[in-house]
Amino acid sequence: MPCYRCAQTVERAVASVAAQTVRPMELILVDDGNADETRSVLAALRDRHSPGWIKLVLLEQNVGAASARNAGWEAASGQFIAFLDADDSWHPRKIELQYRFMLAQPDIVMSGHGHAQVEGTPTLARLGEPVFYHLPAFYVLLKNPFITPSFMVRSDLAFRFLPGRRHMEDHLFLMRVTTAGLRIAKTKLPLAFIYKNIFGDAGLSADLWVMQHSELENYEILCREGRISQGMIHFFRVYSWIKFSRRVLIVRLRRLLAGKTGSR
Repeated sequence: MPCYRCAQTVERAVASVAAQTVRPMELILVDDGNADETRSVLAALRDRHSPGWIKLVLLEQNVGAASARNAGWEAASGQFIAFLDADDSWHPRKIELQYRFMLAQPDIVMSGHGHAQVEGTPTLARLGEPVFYHLPAFYVLLKNPFITPSFMVRSDLAFRFLPGRRHMEDHLFLMRVTTAGLRIAKTKLPLAFIYKNIFGDAGLSADLWVMQHSELENYEILCREGRISQGMIHFFRVYSWIKFSRRVLIVRLRRLLAGKTGSR
């Protein structure tokens, strides 16, 4: 769990990990160069739980979520790694259901799942059995199929998040994995909860132009690495701009509706 200026939300995130029906063997909190009270909050959370269960990785400089996740990955000792952001949370059965699938499918190097956007305390609906389906590389190139708090990867996977990358690093990671011919899978079950919109709200996703620039740069990186052709990159550029236009329209409509609601 990368932690940066998250003193107000990290306790909720940690509580959702501790409440798992199959509890992870360890929880690694990566202090991403905090200069506020976050570091003391993380230490207090560590001391509140059983000795050794929460490990703190302290980074002296802020390096961003991608590098922070890599630092946590290197400190982990389990067969599988699951990621959670400090302002999100998990459904209590997330680890149980996803871990069981990954154990049963050794050809799948990583999996993800759906999520629900909530306000306040999530309503925990009764879940059916998850149905996982394979995601082909071309689909992943077109669309980021699931959010980072849904990732579960095999710890010996050769790929890592691109160090220093601060936007769209999760999508680049997925595209690199799938264009290498490795198999990933998804279930639609909402096993993660987010408390803001995916884009256009607070946080790194707020700057839509920066996100767009990063997405285009992701395709350039894939092309330089020989994962997609020059012909393909032209197609993805056009497709990316269409998606960007749609995002801008959605954000503007959302703000317009919020303004009308607030003026009543």
